[in-house]
Amino acid sequence: MKASELRTKDVAALEKEVSELLKAHFGLRMQKATQQLNNHSQLGKTRKDIARARTILAEKKQGEAK
Repeated sequence: MKASELRTKDVAALEKEVSELLKAHFGLRMQKATQQLNNHSQLGKTRKDIARARTILAEKKQGEAK
């Protein structure tokens, strides 16, 4: 997901997006553990998406606090 797409969302939607990404990342980790994961690059992509979403969420929360 692109940062520009995330910036259009509000705080509640971003929190939901982060939780969905965390669930997806957990599922990928379980697939890797059971050797069912074919595309290992998905792990890195979801991890970066989580970081991107959390960063934008923190920026929005900090902007609201001011």
